[in-house]
Amino acid sequence: MPSALPRRSLLAVALLALTAAPALSERITTRQDFISAVDQRRLTTLGVALVVMPDGRIGGSAFGADVTGDWAWDKGWFCRTLAWGSRSWPRNCQLVERTGDSLRFTSDKGTGDTATLRIR
Repeated sequence: MPSALPRRSLLAVALLALTAAPALSERITTRQDFISAVDQRRLTTLGVALVVMPDGRIGGSAFGADVTGDWAWDKGWFCRTLAWGSRSWPRNCQLVERTGDSLRFTSDKGTGDTATLRIR
């Protein structure tokens, strides 16, 4: 008759694998779902705090300088312009994914650079 110890060990390994597995991200595809995630909240990362408002404005600060911009939802993409200090970025449409209390923005419709911001 097999020992119960190996069965317990297998169970422990399975439970550890489940708890250590990364959270699954969910793509945000509608303006309403995006607004529900960001409305009345700050988006933060080291040195950056932004507010994305339902009326299409973006405001906040990054490393001591003001950030301004505007955004619109366009066929499943978050499209924004930004200005920070003396720099500005033209309209760029981005893939938005939510994992727990974070949003990951991937530029160029999901093919470019990424930025992950925590929802506070």
